[in-house]
Amino acid sequence: MNSVELAPHRIAGLLAPAVDRVFRAGMLAGRDGGGAVLAQRYGGMAAAGFLVDLRTRLAAPGGRVDGPGFAAVTRYQDPVACRRAVDKQVAYGMLQRSADGTLSASERGAAFLSELYQVHADVTEELWAGHDERVSRMVAALGRLLSYALVLAEEGDDGGSAFTAMAPPYEPDGTPSGVLLLNRLGTLRYHRADAHAAAWAAAGHTAASVATLPAGPERTAIELETDRRAAGPYAALGSEERLTLLADLAALPG
Repeated sequence: MNSVELAPHRIAGLLAPAVDRVFRAGMLAGRDGGGAVLAQRYGGMAAAGFLVDLRTRLAAPGGRVDGPGFAAVTRYQDPVACRRAVDKQVAYGMLQRSADGTLSASERGAAFLSELYQVHADVTEELWAGHDERVSRMVAALGRLLSYALVLAEEGDDGGSAFTAMAPPYEPDGTPSGVLLLNRLGTLRYHRADAHAAAWAAAGHTAASVATLPAGPERTAIELETDRRAAGPYAALGSEERLTLLADLAALPG
């Protein structure tokens, strides 16, 4: 891979599918490794669904996701269905919703999230066993990426974005490296999701229309523009560090 390919916009595009693969593997392992059983104890996914999605903010003491942030996180979902799902989770006593639509975890919801963090600790330790050095290296690199992304977001006043709603992920003292990796990858995905939304909106699309856009020059142009808009945080890493991050993600099982 030459220096041109390691430019921030290029690595943003190369990393996206690797980030998705590793993150989804971790979340699937969490569901199959105890998460589904845990959710059933609290009323099932009808009671806990958005707590799982918003866990890295709502697990924090005083953690909240405001209305615009929630809309950004769920931009590809039916807003009426989302509102009904939140209604159910409030009724189950898992979520609390203020008059302006801001969401937070109830005491019961916070207990669920504490247990979910432990489930993720157990499954990622098993899933990525033998890759301790690699996981630690990625955790450090992603920490720098997310910190720089937050700086850029504050400078750009990105209110109402999924990334600013979900960053920084909640990382209490003693959080295992596997959980740090899983949640930092998830937060980085929101940064790209915002870049993608800005790209398709600039091309005149809506969330609904871009979802049905076929492969072709227009979709390629949107993906390239997404890479450009998502590139900013990668300036925090040198070109060798970018390549190492890509190689480390490729080497993880899942």
